[in-house]
Amino acid sequence: MEEKKKLPLATQIFIALVLGIIAGLLLQSHSDMADAYIKPIGTIFLNLLKFIVVPIVLFSIMAGIISMSDIRKVGSIGIKTIVYYMCTTAVAIVIGLAGGNLFKGFFPILETSDLTYEASEETPFMDTIVGIFPSNFIAPLSEATMLQVIVMAILIGFAVILVGEEAAPAVKGINSFNAIFMKCMEMILKLSPIGVFCLICPVVAANGAAILGSLAMVLLTAYICYFAHMLIVYSLAVKTMGGMSPIEFFKGQFPAMIFAFSSSSSVGTLPINMQGCEKMGADKEVTSFVLPLGATINMDGTAIYQGVCAIFIAACYGISLTPAQMLTIVLTATLASIGTAGVPGAGMVMLAMVLASVGLPLDGIALVAGVDRIFDMGRTVVNITGDASCALIVSNLERKKAQKKSAA
Repeated sequence: MEEKKKLPLATQIFIALVLGIIAGLLLQSHSDMADAYIKPIGTIFLNLLKFIVVPIVLFSIMAGIISMSDIRKVGSIGIKTIVYYMCTTAVAIVIGLAGGNLFKGFFPILETSDLTYEASEETPFMDTIVGIFPSNFIAPLSEATMLQVIVMAILIGFAVILVGEEAAPAVKGINSFNAIFMKCMEMILKLSPIGVFCLICPVVAANGAAILGSLAMVLLTAYICYFAHMLIVYSLAVKTMGGMSPIEFFKGQFPAMIFAFSSSSSVGTLPINMQGCEKMGADKEVTSFVLPLGATINMDGTAIYQGVCAIFIAACYGISLTPAQMLTIVLTATLASIGTAGVPGAGMVMLAMVLASVGLPLDGIALVAGVDRIFDMGRTVVNITGDASCALIVSNLERKKAQKKSAA
C-alpha cells in the first residue's frame, strides 16, 4: 500500500498564512476575541522557538568551530560576515532614503501638534561594546542575550581546539547536545503551520482597517523598498559571490520568509532559516556561525524602514533633510543595527536613535507607531533573507579558498 504524500512544510506554512489572513479579515469586528483566544496559541509557539534558539546557537556555534579545528578559519569567516552585513545595511538605508524621497509627494501630511512619544534611553556606544562581553555564565543563557551567547560559544569553541586531545570527551558531548537540540527543533518546526495561523490572524484582525488608512502610501513605499533591496542586492550578491541562481535562492528561502512575515522575529525564525540554508547547500559550520550573528546584528529591513520613516516624519514637520543629514542617517542606522536585538519592535528603538542623530522630533515616532507591526513583518523578511544570502556567499567563498589552497 502506497504511503500518502505529505505536503511540504513550505506549502503547509503558506496555506496557514493565507487562512490566517482570511480569518483575520473575517474577525475584524471581533479583534478582541482573536487576541484573547488565538494569539495565546501563537505566543506559545513563539515561546517554544525562543526556548530552543539559545541552546541551538550555543551548541551549533561550538560544534561548528570545533569541526573547523582552525582558529584562523573562524576569523576568516567572521571578517567576511561582518563586512557583508555592514555593506548591505548601508545600501539598505540608502534605498530607504531614495524610496522615501521618490514617493514623498504622495505621503499624507499628518497633524503633529498633539503628538507625544517617550523614547527609551539611548545606550552610549561604548556601553554597547561592553555589553557584548558576558560577566556571568548563566545570565546570557537565561536572558537570551544573543551577542553574549555567541561570544561565549566562540571562546569555549576556541578553548576546546587549543586543549586538543584532552578535550575529546567534551567534543563528543558538544556534538551530542547539538544533535539533540537539532532534533528538538525539528519537532517544534512541525507545529509551524498552527503557529503561523495563530500569529497572523490577530494582527490582521486588529490592523485590517488601519492598512487602508492614511499611512497606506508610507507602508507601500517601505514594502516597495523591501522588495527592491531583496531583488536587486541579494540577487546580485548570491549570483556573483554565492554562485547560485537567485530564483533557486528565493525558492529555498520561501518557508523562512513566510515564517518571518507572520512572527516578526529574526531570532524566532533562526531554526527554520538554518534548516533552509543547509538544504540550499550552505556549509553547516558556516550557517551555525553566520545566521545567529545575523539574527542579532544584520538589520537591512530595519535600515530601510528608518530611511522611509525619517523622510515621512520630516515631511510632516515641514523639514527637508539635507544631503549631510542623510549621510548621518546612513552612518547612524548602520552602526545602530549592531546594538539592536532581533525581536519584534526593536526597529522603534533604532528609529529613535536615527531621528535624534539629525535633530528630528522624537514625537514623530507616534505617527508610525500604530502600524509598526505591519512595517515589522516586512522588515523581518528582509533581515533574515540577508542572513541567508550571507551564509551561502561565505560558504561559497570558503570552498573556493580551500580549493585554491589544495591546488597550490
